[in-house]
Order: sequence, then C-alpha cells, then structure tokens
Amino acid sequence: MAGATDDPRTTEALGNAPPAHALVRECRLTVLDGAAERDGAVHVFASPRTVVGADPGADVVVDDPTMSRFHCEVRVVDGVASVRDLGSRNGTAVDHVPVIEAPLRDGAILTVGRTRLRFDVGARQVEIPLSPRDRFGRLRGGSVAMRAIYSRLEAAAAGTATVLLQGESGTGKDLAAESLHVEGVRKDGPFVVVDCGAIPANLLEAELFGHEAGAFTGATAARPGAFEAAAGGTLLLDEIGELALDLQPKLLRAIERREIQRLGSTERRTVDVRIVAATNRDLRAEVNARRFRTDLYFRLAVLVINLPPLRERTSDIPVLVEAILDDLGDRRSPMARALAGGELLPELLRHGWPGNVRELRNYVEACIVRQERATTSTSSDAPTIDVTQPLRAVRERWVRHVERRYLEELLAAHRGNVSAAARAAGVDRVHLHRLLSRVGLR
Repeated sequence: MAGATDDPRTTEALGNAPPAHALVRECRLTVLDGAAERDGAVHVFASPRTVVGADPGADVVVDDPTMSRFHCEVRVVDGVASVRDLGSRNGTAVDHVPVIEAPLRDGAILTVGRTRLRFDVGARQVEIPLSPRDRFGRLRGGSVAMRAIYSRLEAAAAGTATVLLQGESGTGKDLAAESLHVEGVRKDGPFVVVDCGAIPANLLEAELFGHEAGAFTGATAARPGAFEAAAGGTLLLDEIGELALDLQPKLLRAIERREIQRLGSTERRTVDVRIVAATNRDLRAEVNARRFRTDLYFRLAVLVINLPPLRERTSDIPVLVEAILDDLGDRRSPMARALAGGELLPELLRHGWPGNVRELRNYVEACIVRQERATTSTSSDAPTIDVTQPLRAVRERWVRHVERRYLEELLAAHRGNVSAAARAAGVDRVHLHRLLSRVGLR
C-alpha cells in the first residue's frame, strides 16, 4: 500500500449534510538501528504532514546527533505517501537511495542521519474533523482538503494565538489571513499587512516599529509603525521567510514582550495585536540553513496551517471559476457561460496550475477579456510561425512562450517557493516577481 489516507472514506452524515470527519490511517516509523533510543521503538502519527527531526519541536523526535533539527517531512496526499528532505545536514535516503523528494511505499526503509526507520501504514483509522462549510471568508471550495483547513481556521479564529500560514505561491495565504481576521474575535479592529519581501531591509524596521522625527534622513515627522497601526486588530507579516536575519531578534522581542520601540526613541510602547505570519518558504528548512532563527520560528508557529496547492483540490475548480466570474461581474457572456457550464472543465482539470488559484484567476480573466478560449500554460500549442508577420513580432511571441514554460517548470520544481526559484534561475527575487507578473503567473 503506497499511502495512508482513505480520502473517499468519511464518517456518515445525516441527510444531505457534508461528512463531519475524514478517516485517515495511522502511519508508523519503527526505529531499526542507529538512534539512541532502543531498537524497535515505534512512532505513530496520523497527520498529512509530519516532520522528523532531532529538535524537540519536531512531530517525530529521534535522538540522533547526526540528524538535523527538522530533518525531513513525511506527507500523505490523496492516499499516497512521500518524503521530502528539509535541507538536512546529512541527507535523507529511501531504501538506501539518497533523495530530495520521493514516494514512500509501505515497508520502505528511511535513512536519516545514522538512524534507519521503517515506514508502515497501520490498520487503525483516525477521524480528522471537517468543517460543514464550503467557504471561509473569501476562501472557496468544498473539497475534503479545504474543509479540513476551514476546521483549523475556525478553531484559530476563536482565539488570539499567533498563526503561521504556509503554502505555495498563489494558494491564498493572504485571503486566509484576512478571513481569519474577519471571522475572528478582533474583527472590529484594523487589519494591517506588511510584506516583508517587498520592502527594502533598511526600511522594514521603521515600517514595523515606526520612527520619531529625525530618526534617519528623510524622517521629517514621527510616524507609527504597523504594530501600532494594528492595535486591537490583526497584523499580517506576509512573506515572513524573507525577513533579514539581523531584524529577526527585534521582531522576536516585539512578539514576546508585546512592546515596541520606535526608531530614534527610548520609549517602549505596549502593543495589543494578533500576529499572523505567511510564507511560501518552508521555515524549518530555513532554520536548518541558519537563515531563520529557531526561537522566532517557534514563536510564530503556535498554530500552523498549510494551505493545499490547487493540484491537490481540483474538485474545487468549478466553484473557484464561478467565484472568479462573480468577482469580474460577468456570468452572461458566451465565454462566461462556457467556463461556468463546464465546457472547458476537462482542460482545467488536466492542467497542473503551478501558479495555483492566482494562475486560475488569470486564465479566467484572459478568457473573459478576449472572449475566446485562452491557452493553459501546459498546452502543447506553441506559437505558430506566420511568415506574413514581421520577424520581431514572431520572435516576441516565442520568447513569451518559452519564458512562461520555463517559469512554470521552475515554480513547480521549487514547489512554488519564489526565493528558491530565483536562486536556481540566477536572478534576484524582485526581478523574478516581475517576470511572473509579466507572464500572468502572479
């Protein structure tokens, strides 16, 4: 058996109500040898994402000094299990073959550091709660994957604990954060967003904490920062994985002490905000690479919610298309009817959507604006060579086609992580963002 989740199996509901639970099989990692704990020790888990590592904060903690703090992640999606190395010091192997990411069969031998573990799927099933809702705030979709997310978001909205939203670019982390605020106990307060990846590092400190007049060149007047602006409400720290290392201790102190100090001031000001952080990076891998502080990670990861990519919830595509058409105010044009009626659905379901819901929105908008069927990016339809057109025009169409295909494959290879994709492409992150926007992937 390759996987551990019986997605079609759900607890029976009364009448036409959606099922209240999904049934997930327990998985086991059995220590064969190499760890300080006794051979034969069994770690049992039933989560779609389980981190194995030496850090006490890992989901499965193995006492092995050759393991990284967060060594690898075992994932179970649509009944298929896989393992992904988290940039560990000594690597991960499956059945003695070094891997970055690989499927896990039942009985596979997982080598992490010096430790060998056997992966097995158990017989016992665990109930995972599902929300009865098919939307949460501005998030849409009634798939099992999304209703499990709504259940987590509902629990988070009922309190004020810090939330870390993770997911590939375009999965809707910003919408989830806004919806948490609107559905939460602080809905009457402000919702303030700071994009840690879009603001230059030398300006971000003032953006977060504010400044007094004369604190730096150009600071002609005092200005409160985002922490003060969000008083009584929610502060979204978007792209938190881009936060410069030297600024991380200051953010940690602000979150821990609930007080800030403006640039150019000695006064400490108490702040009352709920923190929600969002990132398309895996912060545990960033901790391993020493690009993100461990203490800040744990301060942010009080509640961790992973938003699924669109390829893992394709049953939501019809609902998402209708929601996008409503946003565009067009349900009557011929192309809107073709999209809403499902005429184009087979093509949409085949597409991998590396840009996730954002890419789907761009596709629908292109169809509506042109009033003709747009081409999904995985289509094999390359630009035609029309000798009646100038060479320059033909060349530009081919360049755009190649750029888009390259960027799609690049994003897919790096699981939507824009920073990792930029490093692999040899361009800076800001330039890659511009390229993605130009080809409609942002």
